[in-house]
Amino acid sequence: MNYHELTRKLRSLGCVFDRQAKGSHEIWLNVRTGMRTTIPNWGSKDLKAGTISRIVRDLGVTKDHFEKA
Repeated sequence: MNYHELTRKLRSLGCVFDRQAKGSHEIWLNVRTGMRTTIPNWGSKDLKAGTISRIVRDLGVTKDHFEKA
């Protein structure tokens, strides 16, 4: 999964872009839970499965909800 696919799923789950972080990273906010995470913006380069799992966990989204989004 690349950055664009990930952010599309996160938006459908109620997450929004909060601000630009250092380098190619962004801070995203889950407005439902108030939790934040950092997401690397590597364009079309695939993100590692562990990175995606950590992002989902940081935002307080269940794995099932994320997969269905």
